[in-house]
Amino acid sequence: MRHSKFYFQKSLQGVNQSYTTYFNRKYKTVGHLFQGRYKAILCDREEYLLSLVKYIHFNPVRARIVKTLDGYQWSSHHSYIKKADKVIIVDTDQVLRMFSEDKQKARKLYRTYMDNSQVVKKEDVYNTIGQRILGSGEFLERVMTKYNGELKKGKREREYTLYEIAEGVEKICGITLKQIRKKSKSGNITLGRRLLSLVAKEYEYKGKEIGQYIRKDPAVITRDLKEKGQLEKEIEKVVDVIRGRRAHVNNQV
Repeated sequence: MRHSKFYFQKSLQGVNQSYTTYFNRKYKTVGHLFQGRYKAILCDREEYLLSLVKYIHFNPVRARIVKTLDGYQWSSHHSYIKKADKVIIVDTDQVLRMFSEDKQKARKLYRTYMDNSQVVKKEDVYNTIGQRILGSGEFLERVMTKYNGELKKGKREREYTLYEIAEGVEKICGITLKQIRKKSKSGNITLGRRLLSLVAKEYEYKGKEIGQYIRKDPAVITRDLKEKGQLEKEIEKVVDVIRGRRAHVNNQV
């Protein structure tokens, strides 16, 4: 499994890089094509993995690209319901074994599970603990015990745009992006600028990118980043607002 994960990540990285180059050349654009990278979450297999698989496979149906699961040719769903007649890159064994050790029986049970009308909600699937663990409180306790109560804290993904982050700051501080971009020594505007810089940095934006967006010298951004320890609670408030707005938009689709 470890080698499979490595090659899967490398494959996605290669596709991302080559397609981005092609897209930028064709449409005369520059920079990243996708906001968020592939990420791995430690998942409680017993309780959450099947729900996660079902949620992902139903994405094309939810997006109204197709009417049924079988109608989307690019889904790995097809690898689970029938034996491949050629070499494929989808490792179905772990999931199918949760239904039965008999492969043929497992495929039938998988199909029954997917045909079940019970809906898997987004908040149930992505209710991750610390952005790194998907599972119950008991599962979290087992993981934390195994790793002596600590997990390496990685940076968040670039899943939100600078515009969305600015909207979150506007909501918390009661100021506008236009005000943040102006020269001002107002305490509230300074706080807003610092929060925008800190939250953007959490989502892997570089100081230069942040500086260009809010029209400030990168040296100012670097100075603002030193305030992180004093603004942890405010940072999380902004993040909660961003998530709430994104969830609201998704629910409207």
